[in-house]
Amino acid sequence: MSTTTTPSTIAAADLSTRAVTTGDGHRRRHHQGSVRHPRDTAVKRTLYVIAGVGSALVFGVPLIWAILRAFQPESVITQAPDPATFFHLTWQNFQAVFSPSARLLSGVINSLVVSISTAVLTAVLATMAGYGFARFRFRGASLVFGLVLLTMMVPFQAILTPLYLEMNAMKLTNSLLGLVLFYTTVNLPFGVFVMRNAFESIPTELEDSAFVDGASRFRVVVSVLRPLLLPGAATAALYAFLASWTEFLGALTFLTKDSLYTLPVALLNLQTGAYGQVSYGNLVAGSVVAMIPCIALYVGLQRFYVAGLSSGALKG
Repeated sequence: MSTTTTPSTIAAADLSTRAVTTGDGHRRRHHQGSVRHPRDTAVKRTLYVIAGVGSALVFGVPLIWAILRAFQPESVITQAPDPATFFHLTWQNFQAVFSPSARLLSGVINSLVVSISTAVLTAVLATMAGYGFARFRFRGASLVFGLVLLTMMVPFQAILTPLYLEMNAMKLTNSLLGLVLFYTTVNLPFGVFVMRNAFESIPTELEDSAFVDGASRFRVVVSVLRPLLLPGAATAALYAFLASWTEFLGALTFLTKDSLYTLPVALLNLQTGAYGQVSYGNLVAGSVVAMIPCIALYVGLQRFYVAGLSSGALKG
């Protein structure tokens, strides 16, 4: 029985051969690419690990060093590091810091009151201002927003004297409330910048659908947009908290009562003996106490902080 070869059979065979050749070539190229890709990935991962470990050492070693120094006696702190005495740890510095005469505990409480109040007030005002700049279109909006950003470039030390005169005229010196208003004013421009970008990254269709259902603007921001605004608000609040917690010059200028001193000013008073003689053990222990809320708050809000700083970078 003979087999007849037709032009259609030849064409079909040619197409199948090309398909097999194309498939083999594709698989060969894919195989070659899969060989190179894991190697590149391994190199990149190694570089990332080296960079991460190096960064952790740069930032972690000074922190561990300060903690170890806080548990060392005064005689060991003031001398060069000696392996024979470096790990002789004691609680005497922390006992001296939290003694009633040091008044550091009242400074911690005052700093917590001022910092938390500043963070909450800054987040609320920045959210309101950011919504206005992002959603309301009015003449000169870009100019006003540019002026807000311009204030970030002016250090408050340059206008400290007129600020003091103004606060003194309003009876806000020697007052934690005045200090909260001062810190809020200084940190508000950055918060407005962050919250304006946060609102710009949210589609307006979400608000339009809520308006159709009869929701007010306040209800839209509080109920509908709140989950999307949380990273930006957390960023503004965290920045304001850290800035007010560690601020020294403003608190030293506006406060003169010992009972109202914040933690940075209270640390200045941890000195004994003649003029210029400083108890380094108390200062190091007090500095460690000051670091604890900052580290805890930053670790807890780190994911919101990173997301808030990147809000508005991508839109779509």
